[in-house]
Amino acid sequence: MRWLQTLLALSWTGLPAMTMGAALDQESYVRVGASVLRIEAPRVQGGFALGSGVAVASDKVVTNCHVTHDARAIHVLRGGLRFAASAQASDIEHDICLLDVPGLDAAAVPLGSGATLSVGQPLSALGYTGGLGLQNSPGEVLALHRFEGGRVIQTSSFFTSGASGGGLFDAEGRLVGILTFRLRGGVGHYFSGPVEWVRGLLDGSSAVRFEPVGPAPAGPRRPYWQALSDALPRFLRAAVLLREDRWSDLEVLAADWVRDSPEDGEPWYLRGAALEHLGRLPEARDALECALQVDPGRTPALARLASMEQEPGPSPLRVPSDPVCR
Repeated sequence: MRWLQTLLALSWTGLPAMTMGAALDQESYVRVGASVLRIEAPRVQGGFALGSGVAVASDKVVTNCHVTHDARAIHVLRGGLRFAASAQASDIEHDICLLDVPGLDAAAVPLGSGATLSVGQPLSALGYTGGLGLQNSPGEVLALHRFEGGRVIQTSSFFTSGASGGGLFDAEGRLVGILTFRLRGGVGHYFSGPVEWVRGLLDGSSAVRFEPVGPAPAGPRRPYWQALSDALPRFLRAAVLLREDRWSDLEVLAADWVRDSPEDGEPWYLRGAALEHLGRLPEARDALECALQVDPGRTPALARLASMEQEPGPSPLRVPSDPVCR
């Protein structure tokens, strides 16, 4: 059993399952914080949308489309000065918009890679939470959700309104995600779009173009996380079921997900968690072992398996065979 061998090896060496570094240090915070900017967008219907943005070139700022989609103008605030965005390129479905801001002359943040992140890794969320001054919210990766060419990053780094469009940074000060949304009523339900989606706008691979600033045309397009319930990505539907302890529904969702994506460790893990709560322990162990077979870095599955082996039961010395994961 690979998971048991891994656990024994870690216990023998005395090392944790992951070597965790420090959160963003003060020097890196000052450096990249100067490139995290406040966004003000007066709306056509009245009022203001307040958000954050990150400079990814001297005159380019990335933010969330939901901050700017119905704006009649967009202003970027830097060093006490206001700069008007002249155009924006929009990836509405991923909620990533790139602003062209003439004369901004900002220092671009270095871009990291979401593909190298791991659960438990420390990250820092920088944004104008509440529309006030720049705030640094340290936390760690709780989950990584495969979705449309990237992995949506779920963290414990708190943020709320005003921080949307801000930056999620690793310990070296590299941008790895864009703060996007949070689920109400849950703990650690803070989600960021992966930096790979930002790269798609920067290199033109998203087949978008810059348009003059103004309200987005009416139509069915909306960010993935604002889709109708049946059209939500599975990982978001699963998050709601987890929050509400709906284990039977979660097992059904995860089982369907496994059939469609057996190479993804997330549905295997979710199915194992649901089956454990439903008292179907042999099936739960098999699902969790499959999560580790297809994704050896899924440490929550390892922890849950270890916890299950320590629980009293009719056969605590059970050594199950490796399941067939398909």
